[in-house]
Amino acid sequence: MDVVEVVPTFEQYAFTFGGVAPLMRIRPGTALRVWSDDAFCGALQKPTDLSGEKVDLRFVNPQTGPFHVEGAEPGDTLALHFVAMEPARDWGASAAIPFFGGLTSTDRVATLQDPLPDTTWIYELDRARNTVTFAARHTDLEIALPVEPMLGTVGVAPPGGEVRSSLVPERFGGNMDTPQMRPGATCFLGVNVEGALFSVGDGHYRQGEGEACGTAVEGAMTTTLVVELIKGGAPLWPRIEDDTHWMTVGSSRPLEDAWRIGQVELVRWFGELYGLHPMDAYQLLSQITEVPIANVVDANYSTVVKARKSLLPRASAYGGLHDDLRRRAASLL
Repeated sequence: MDVVEVVPTFEQYAFTFGGVAPLMRIRPGTALRVWSDDAFCGALQKPTDLSGEKVDLRFVNPQTGPFHVEGAEPGDTLALHFVAMEPARDWGASAAIPFFGGLTSTDRVATLQDPLPDTTWIYELDRARNTVTFAARHTDLEIALPVEPMLGTVGVAPPGGEVRSSLVPERFGGNMDTPQMRPGATCFLGVNVEGALFSVGDGHYRQGEGEACGTAVEGAMTTTLVVELIKGGAPLWPRIEDDTHWMTVGSSRPLEDAWRIGQVELVRWFGELYGLHPMDAYQLLSQITEVPIANVVDANYSTVVKARKSLLPRASAYGGLHDDLRRRAASLL
């Protein structure tokens, strides 16, 4: 399988979903190897670099793309299978940004307290050990943590001519910040506009569930993925399949509405997978699902609803496309 290499310049980054001309046209079945920058556009490189001084909030979560997929029409399903994700720098950055994060005053959770202090942590990458090192700013503690690469932001153009910031997760995908968006996973997104116009970016070298402070170990990433198109069958909200789980992502505020969206989407999917009546799917999923919080910091919050395949009869989604993409991807590793 041929691989198309894409390394954008800063001028080619997209910072929205929708409203951006395609960077490239590709055919279904194309394998891409794309470079994407970190959420800060590389602005935080040492602990003394502070977000308030270095980060331009107009230019965060840079996206590589959008890519126009030939033949994609509204109502179709775009499948993105992630083959590999490799740190593209030897360091990652995380930050506590004033008025941003789960445990500080924000514009929506207003208090009389001062925001938490603007603070930056730099994580050095050890490629031989495949770790990034947490170095405390106020003590001498250092801890080597395993690299667990993922993409924070994966999405398509929204419907209705909307233009949405790359900070927003919604039904088009976007800034979902789920660690489930990792190598070996296939993401299914509903196509809203001709060509789908999907983009990816916002590499994370690792992230805890919930992304409590609002930033992961943010790092530039080289991602290998295979793009496929399914005519029709568009899911209303993002779906993810890997070798062990069926998953859906809901994004909204408050958090319980994001939870509800993910639950309803998985009930719908189980109707397709197993022919279950919605009430039976509701009951079954009530007993088997796991619901990790993806983020509680963005313009919308995101939750993932997961059902373990080993608890269920074998089923096939979209004609077994995930398994087919896994086989095709083996030639790229």
